[in-house]
Amino acid sequence: MIDVKNLTKWYNTTLAVDDVSFRVEKGSVVGFLGPNGAGKTTTLKIITSYLPATSGTVTVNGFDVLGESIDVRGVIGYMPENTPLYPEMRVREYLSFRAKLRGIPPKQRKAAIERVAERCWLSKPENMMRRRLSALSRGYQQRVGLAEVLLHAPPVLILDEPTIGLDPAQIRDMRTLIGELGGEHTIILSSHILAEVEQTCSNIIIIAGGQVVAQGPPNQLRGRVVGLNKVLAEISDGGTGDTTEDILRDIKAMPGVNDVSCEAVKGWLHLEISTDPRSDVREKLFDLTAEKQWALRELRQAKGSLEDFFVQITYEQTMQAGARA
Repeated sequence: MIDVKNLTKWYNTTLAVDDVSFRVEKGSVVGFLGPNGAGKTTTLKIITSYLPATSGTVTVNGFDVLGESIDVRGVIGYMPENTPLYPEMRVREYLSFRAKLRGIPPKQRKAAIERVAERCWLSKPENMMRRRLSALSRGYQQRVGLAEVLLHAPPVLILDEPTIGLDPAQIRDMRTLIGELGGEHTIILSSHILAEVEQTCSNIIIIAGGQVVAQGPPNQLRGRVVGLNKVLAEISDGGTGDTTEDILRDIKAMPGVNDVSCEAVKGWLHLEISTDPRSDVREKLFDLTAEKQWALRELRQAKGSLEDFFVQITYEQTMQAGARA
């Protein structure tokens, strides 16, 4: 559906996008992540034909973004980070205006507007469609922006920070809507909220320093976190009279255990046990607690988060870019 090959973009002497290649399959929801200045927005603007590339090719639904830009714009719904609205217009008036610009025939505009208003929760309260855009909250302005890009039912949606400025309830609603749209559209979602991307996207592309540094499903990327070899446990003495020092000493003496940190909470020790990468000490720890007659309330392997991987991979790329410079 979207095919990016060897994409490069220079701004005078500044290299913003450096030989980027990736593919987005039809019907997928892809998270596009990167730190500020990584080249995310530039890449999205090239895909949507807002900017020309210095070199490389991009096709969307079989259309080239440079030579067939009108066709590309016809199959894309692009919601930029700052939704461009006309504050003096009313919601229905604005959507009608945008529908006309999209080339939707007059007889089909009313149905298209009602469809997107219902989909983006603009139908209720009933007077919402009559309100001026300047009088709407940031959350409702985002909904109007999304409704506008859905008017012509494009097969591809590109959403740049769609939840920026929203409160937690609005973020949850927007996340739900994006999940529903994923069944009908191919979506590229750019966001700094990693938990949102992790819950919404089936695949993730991470860009840093203008280059793609990682891509794959969220669970696969979490599994690539370096240095996360930890077991979490909650243990008490179980009435044996063993002190915290006794418990920590015995656990530290186990094969494969490198270090143990703990926090005492209401009579329980919350333990974070650093282990050798080649060791899984959970079974041995369970046996130890049974032998010592300690109470064991929790025992699990710590899992890396998408945030852990994002920080690691972008830091590595930044350090490499600094060394090259």
